[in-house]
Amino acid sequence: MNFFDSKYQRPLDNFMRFGLCDDQNGTAAYIDTENSNKWIATVINEKNIPLIFTVIDKGVIKDSEEPDRGRCDCMLTSKEHLFFVELKNKKPTWQIETIEQLESTIKFFIANHDSTGYRHKKAFGCNRKRPQFYVIESEIKARFYELYKFRIDLQGEIKFP
Repeated sequence: MNFFDSKYQRPLDNFMRFGLCDDQNGTAAYIDTENSNKWIATVINEKNIPLIFTVIDKGVIKDSEEPDRGRCDCMLTSKEHLFFVELKNKKPTWQIETIEQLESTIKFFIANHDSTGYRHKKAFGCNRKRPQFYVIESEIKARFYELYKFRIDLQGEIKFP
């Protein structure tokens, strides 16, 4: 499982603000720079850090692979950043499902790659129907960090420092 396969990547040079989209119709996640009505997550990259967008679900991990395990929609990377992103468009029970998908994806990644070279490692759950910041219990955040060395947030904005 190669999370850095160029077939599933798109360089994002010169984008200081863009959206991450998932039409929730069985197709892969994608980026959009024009129609903010489609955005589930807003990515803010004011320093214009060169980023790479990678499709995880229906890209790196096909629907037929690992059918009993969840996976997140996409990954954003730079030389210092490794961000996993799950995109949702629903209200009930989305938080638990999102955390499980992010956790499963990070386990896949760790089994196949070394994450220690990244200075900033985060997992984001973004929901169009709940775009504001969602408070995760500190126990869950602490456990997630202790197990995987990734911080986790449920919110609609992904900011690059």
